Amino acid sequence: MTNDERRISIAFQTNKAISMYGALAEKAEQYGFDAVTVYNDLLYQPAWLPLLEMARATKQIRVGVAAVNPFTCHPMNIAGNIALLDEASNGRAYLGIARGAWLDFLNIEPPRSAHALREAIECVKHLLARSRKPYRGKFFSLAGGDTLRWNVLRADIPILLGTWGEQTIRACLQHITEVKLGGTTNPALVKRTREFLDNELRVIGREPSSVGIVVGAVSVVDEDGDAARALAKREAALYLPVVMDLDKTIEIAGETRNELREWARRNDIENVARLISDEMLKNFAFAGTVEDVAEQTCALFEAGASRVEFGTPHGFSEEEGMRLLGRVIG
Repeated sequence: MTNDERRISIAFQTNKAISMYGALAEKAEQYGFDAVTVYNDLLYQPAWLPLLEMARATKQIRVGVAAVNPFTCHPMNIAGNIALLDEASNGRAYLGIARGAWLDFLNIEPPRSAHALREAIECVKHLLARSRKPYRGKFFSLAGGDTLRWNVLRADIPILLGTWGEQTIRACLQHITEVKLGGTTNPALVKRTREFLDNELRVIGREPSSVGIVVGAVSVVDEDGDAARALAKREAALYLPVVMDLDKTIEIAGETRNELREWARRNDIENVARLISDEMLKNFAFAGTVEDVAEQTCALFEAGASRVEFGTPHGFSEEEGMRLLGRVIG
């Protein structure tokens, strides 16, 4: 896995003591990961302070949030936080932006989210460039006349868009460097997205493959492959009933789909996991032995992914999971 176009990163949930994040990032750098990502999921710790700890503990590895949504964190705050992270990491930060999940908890329903996300990205870039001109959007606006009141290290911090939606990709494509497909490990979806992306890039006059595809999902690796898959099924049960309807390249029998939805509606994780076959799991999680996960990773790169990201929980323990995932890189 030494090809410069084939990068591997690792992602962490923000449910840990603040003192743990620096050590985790330092270990990830030692194992050779390209980047450490921190989620910014609703009801968990905000990502920014964990990321600052990670930036301080590392020297080369990229650090980023994937992803923050502009409906609970205004573009002004996003721009300020990512600028500080970029300064703390000496230019190693990247910013992930997405519509966000579980917004119904706050009774937030973003209208026409594709256009709203584009405006949010444009506002962030406007602020990072320290432009004093007004920005007038339908969803997000800046009055102008002032801007961020400190020297920003980089105006062109790389932006990742978290989405499966072609309309959202199309709306934001001119501003982004990566698209993240979260919750999938399906090479067929990656291939389809790569073809769509390259066609759209040609339309706007950008080089094909100039926007990378990041594939990220639940990851469980262990010497006991069956045990790893059993845990991965329970972890994937939280999101599989949602993302299975987004992937048009996968065929799941109607009866199974209905059962998955019903058990998910009841929040019955064990019964959702029971319905997930090993074959189905291959499309929604990294799971098994080091060799199994390496095979999945290679298949995604062959399909057109530029970065593979191993999501939580990594293994039966964070330490052992990271160690074994580090062997995938080697």
